[in-house]
Amino acid sequence: MNFSQLLSEIVSDHDKHARWLNTLSLMENSGARKISASEHKKDVTLIILKHAAEEHRHAYYLKKQISKLSADACPTYADHYLLASSSSRYYLNILDVFVCKYLKTVLHLSGNELKFAAYLLVTYAIEVRADELYPLYQEVLDKAGSKVNVKSIILEEEGHLEEMLVQLKNFSPDWQKHAEKAVEFETKLFNEWIKYLEKEI
Repeated sequence: MNFSQLLSEIVSDHDKHARWLNTLSLMENSGARKISASEHKKDVTLIILKHAAEEHRHAYYLKKQISKLSADACPTYADHYLLASSSSRYYLNILDVFVCKYLKTVLHLSGNELKFAAYLLVTYAIEVRADELYPLYQEVLDKAGSKVNVKSIILEEEGHLEEMLVQLKNFSPDWQKHAEKAVEFETKLFNEWIKYLEKEI
């Protein structure tokens, strides 16, 4: 089944839908934590702080949406409250490893430079994905007449992508080549993640 069909299957079942929201919340929270972990001790910009804060807000917002389906569903990020738990939990870490290896090999970066460059590329790839995933999810929610909505996240993710493009252009004249590589890594991970989701749905 295609991704839209998969989302329709998820949204049609309250338990699976709650676990899907919890999974997205986990992944947004992981993103926020990874942004904070990549921060330089001194050179922290307003954009980085804003981005980390908004990712945390998305995690909270998605978690709150679960109550529209069930008052007591998915209280934590324990595996049985998630979909494709292992794949979802380590998604960002695996992408970060791929991107870091690429940056070490191609640009010979290390230390804080490597951390910052990885933050830029990993975040860009994730924002490209979010720009596709959330509008499609909202479309499925609208068709199903669900009380759940992610419209506020869609608006903020669009802003994140624009901000990442500005930072990437400042990072390297070859930013597009590096960004495409990060997207390539992420696409492979996403396709594997979908297979795990399909097994559970």
